[in-house]
Amino acid sequence: MSDDAPADDRPWKRPGAAAYRKARLRGIRRPPVTVTEVPDGLLVVDHDVPVTTRDGTVLRVNVHRPPDGEPRAVVLCAHPYGKDNLPTRGRRGWTIPRPYRMLRQPAPVSFSRLTGWEAPDPVWCVENGWVAANADLRGAGTSDGTGRLLSDQEGEDVADLVEWAATQPWCNGRVATMGVSYLAISQWKAAALRPRGLRAIVVWEGFTDAYRDLLRPGGVRENGFLKIWSAGLRRTRLAYDLARESRSRPEYDEFWASLVPAVERIEVPALVCGSFSDNNLHSRGSIRGFERLGSAERHLWTHRGGKWATFYGQEARRDQRAFLRRHLDDGNDPPLPRVRLEVHESRDVSSVRAETAWPPPDAVPTRLHLTTTGLSPAPATAPGSHRFDTRRGGFRIGWTAPEDVEIVGPMRLRLPVEASTELTLVTGVELWRDGRYVPFEGSYGFGRDRVTTGWLRVPRREGVHEVDVELGPSATRLRAGDQLRLVVAGRWLWPRNPLTGQFPAWYPPGPRGTATLHWGPGREAYLQVPLIRA
Repeated sequence: MSDDAPADDRPWKRPGAAAYRKARLRGIRRPPVTVTEVPDGLLVVDHDVPVTTRDGTVLRVNVHRPPDGEPRAVVLCAHPYGKDNLPTRGRRGWTIPRPYRMLRQPAPVSFSRLTGWEAPDPVWCVENGWVAANADLRGAGTSDGTGRLLSDQEGEDVADLVEWAATQPWCNGRVATMGVSYLAISQWKAAALRPRGLRAIVVWEGFTDAYRDLLRPGGVRENGFLKIWSAGLRRTRLAYDLARESRSRPEYDEFWASLVPAVERIEVPALVCGSFSDNNLHSRGSIRGFERLGSAERHLWTHRGGKWATFYGQEARRDQRAFLRRHLDDGNDPPLPRVRLEVHESRDVSSVRAETAWPPPDAVPTRLHLTTTGLSPAPATAPGSHRFDTRRGGFRIGWTAPEDVEIVGPMRLRLPVEASTELTLVTGVELWRDGRYVPFEGSYGFGRDRVTTGWLRVPRREGVHEVDVELGPSATRLRAGDQLRLVVAGRWLWPRNPLTGQFPAWYPPGPRGTATLHWGPGREAYLQVPLIRA
């Protein structure tokens, strides 16, 4: 039987777990994070500068500026984690935020001691001629009030911060917002309000729809990262907890819709980072945000590396600097490419190139049909099926690339399914080379990830019915002879062990039962991939 033919599988068991566990333990003990001192005389810090918002609530900001007092453009960020939660030096060296130890760091990370969690480095900003402003959101740190995460009120607060910064004596009237993850997310609604003084946004890995991108992708509840993230906000005064809201609001409703920013209203130039290694959290929403932007000058910067190592790394900083100089300083830097495309054939980079659009114009949607001999460009001529236990088993089927190809963009899976109970359908696409599983960089620093993953909650129904599963975006090169393998199961595809699984990601399985996948004449079953031929 060919390796491509349909077969039983247990996708949560993949080779390499033992070696990965050892590397994780080393990384926990000594994460590759370097904290640097601030050069003497470079900057002064104005702590807890008060800003009164439109409803009278006082927010507080730390302002890092050159000592000469000359007005300059401002790089601003706002977040719920506490702007004063900075590295400190102890007898054994620098203390760093816990996530750098909890989550694997695939490459060295370096920033100054004034750098808040996922914020721009103030030293980098001042060295490039800008003022850095780091604000506590409402209810966080030293700011007053009670926060409402992802809300219109939060968007108004950040817009008020932008307009305040633009009028200060140390600002020349030009402001950009910048930051990673939540510090990216908090920019969307503010920029859509078009505050005076806002000249550009740098949105580095920030989703646009909390329900669809993180809390319940495909209707499947996330219950791992969300627990830890909520615990990290225990000192922040909040009107609601997103983890509790997810439990009590399983269906998409007006509340979830109210948290979605009107990205199409944003007109300022935008540099958006969309990471293929963050499928569980930011990939879909970041790229969707780029696609929906109203900005005439917008850029998508893709990668598949570590979140923080990339943001603070030399290549990203080079392009961030060029983008900000162009729009804050009226510099002579040429516009960045519309899309910086980073292609991988493993955890290592295969190539980087400029593209004019996302997905690239030459990425042709191609259907690989399920058949009794494997995935095939030709539809099945004979009926087939595969049954598995939703807790203990799974299914696999493959396609061997006849030539060098790239798969660049999101994928979609159509399956006729029959289930004995409500089904949590989890699907993944893998790369196998010479009979070996090829790992990729994934969310939360996971180093054994698949090419991409998709989720779908399938309600209990009688008989066979077709379902469509959206799989996240990727950019992957296959050599001739490589196997693209589709896996399907009724549970999350990795173990929960924090040393071998994709900690802290977790999606509780549905009720135990059986599921049967069908294909053949009259029953369309295929994986649609965006294929670029060499």
